[in-house]
Amino acid sequence: MADEQQFIQDGLQRSQIDEFFAEELGRAGYGGMEVAKTPMGTQIVLKAEKPGMVIGKGGKNIRKVTRELEERFDLDDPQIDVQEVDEPDLNARIVADRLANALERGWYFRKAGHTTIDRIMEAGALGAEIVLSGKVTGARSRVEKFNRGYIKHNGEPAQSIVDEGQGVAVMKLGTIGVTVKIIPPGAQLPDDFEVEEDADVEAVEQVAETEGVEELLEGEPDEVPDVEDDDVEVPSGSPDEVLDEEVVEEVVEEEIDEAPAGEELEAPDVVEEDVDVDADEAESDDEADADADEADDEEDLDEEVAAEAEDLVAEMEDEEEGED
Repeated sequence: MADEQQFIQDGLQRSQIDEFFAEELGRAGYGGMEVAKTPMGTQIVLKAEKPGMVIGKGGKNIRKVTRELEERFDLDDPQIDVQEVDEPDLNARIVADRLANALERGWYFRKAGHTTIDRIMEAGALGAEIVLSGKVTGARSRVEKFNRGYIKHNGEPAQSIVDEGQGVAVMKLGTIGVTVKIIPPGAQLPDDFEVEEDADVEAVEQVAETEGVEELLEGEPDEVPDVEDDDVEVPSGSPDEVLDEEVVEEVVEEEIDEAPAGEELEAPDVVEEDVDVDADEAESDDEADADADEADDEEDLDEEVAAEAEDLVAEMEDEEEGED
């Protein structure tokens, strides 16, 4: 059998055993069970409000339950251990059965709900919730809730901390489902914290209330400090960089003063500045060159036309002389 099917079968068997105990031991105040399989057999721990009723006179009742477990659920040598519930008002299963019995005896649901939840809180619970669902007052079903204290509804604390129990009240109009949730006293919730009074805390430096950001900024100087001439360094870079004439003269004078006697200094390299021609001046020069080219072309055309005219006149004169 696959592991998944084995888990499903074990869970189904556990639920059937729980229902069997609820039916057989309801009058004894059945409060739940725990099943554990051991090499010696199946160990079952029962929680009941009245352990004497579970065991019976001379162990008669407990032997009957053990025999039925072997026959009905095919358990190998079941060993039942009965434990008494210390505080029945903090056991959700017992409280749900009590409330269901009270509704069956004719208690009004509001009185039964408030009385039950008050007893739970008086027992020291951190929080409790009771939910009644069904035909509580008339032919139409509805849900009624009673809350006290702090309760968790989801997450890991709701599964591990909250004690939940269900019961069923069989009424003339139909069944009423009873669900009880209880957070026992002393439960450690994830959002709990404690404040230690005698803890050693390091002192934290705090800014005086009179001093703020604006006051601190007012004390800073707004003007840029003056820079002495001796601190000015000549940048070394591309020849396109333009240096201040006064700075260059000071550097040259310092080199002359520091140079040893009798040694000639090399003339500093003069960097010719590239003068950028404005776009407007360049366009004007281009237009002037274009006008001059057009004038020369016109003069050349005039000379060619004049030469052709003279040739035509000479040909006409020669033709007239030949006719004469």
